[in-house]
Amino acid sequence: MKVIRLVALIAAVFGLCSPVNDTLRAQYKKKRLLVVGSVKGWQHDATSHAMGTLWKLGQESQLWDTYIKTDTQLVTKKKLPANGKNLDYFDAVAFYTTGELDMDDEQKAALIAFVKEDGKGFLGVHSAPDTFYKWPEYGEMLGGYFDGHPWNTFEAPIINEDPTNPIVSMFPKSFTVYDEIYQARAFSREKSRVLLRLNENKLDLTKPAVKRTDKDFAVAWMHQYGKGRVFYSSLGHTEQSWDRPDVQKMWVEAVKWCMGLSEADATPRPRPAN
Repeated sequence: MKVIRLVALIAAVFGLCSPVNDTLRAQYKKKRLLVVGSVKGWQHDATSHAMGTLWKLGQESQLWDTYIKTDTQLVTKKKLPANGKNLDYFDAVAFYTTGELDMDDEQKAALIAFVKEDGKGFLGVHSAPDTFYKWPEYGEMLGGYFDGHPWNTFEAPIINEDPTNPIVSMFPKSFTVYDEIYQARAFSREKSRVLLRLNENKLDLTKPAVKRTDKDFAVAWMHQYGKGRVFYSSLGHTEQSWDRPDVQKMWVEAVKWCMGLSEADATPRPRPAN
């Protein structure tokens, strides 16, 4: 009798006899992140370090497995041979890319559908907006295109516009990071919620490459794209930036949100007064 009671207790503790056990297993099943480092333009020295860091963060958090690729073969809805995993296998895709990548019309349509219709996630890392200039729908999904980096790599003065948002709550109201910050074009606060921006009062705005007359230089943003979720940050040009615990925490929270593991307000809003 004692043995029976002990077995019943163990079963109850571990949920072996519970009808919700399968639900719990599904709930805590690790997600899958596809990280693409394909390049058809500028070669970033930190790309390998960035991809390795995203792999490490997935392992440490036990929230996702990372599949690292230097080509775009898996960005498709087609069935792939030789154990190839297509987009249906993944929960989010991250691009640390440049140039006009080798993707045909089916692959491009598949990536848009992956986010917009399937409700999956897309993360743009640093140079992602320096990609697919000839494919406007990509720029619309990401939220903007690269338009230079007037200050090159410097101690960037950053304002945290949304300190209660879990994706950037680890940062103080203002801070600096040694990195290369992009200037964006075809970007609108009416379509994206800005999380971080450069402090324009601490910038040399006389640089010839400065093109934004509104002095609005977004560093990180998020938005809904159809049923899916998109996050972008220009942080990530330097290995030093990737090694910062607060920046790593930002990427963890961004991946979580893009995969639907957490909630955050992505409602676009005007630029705050300060």
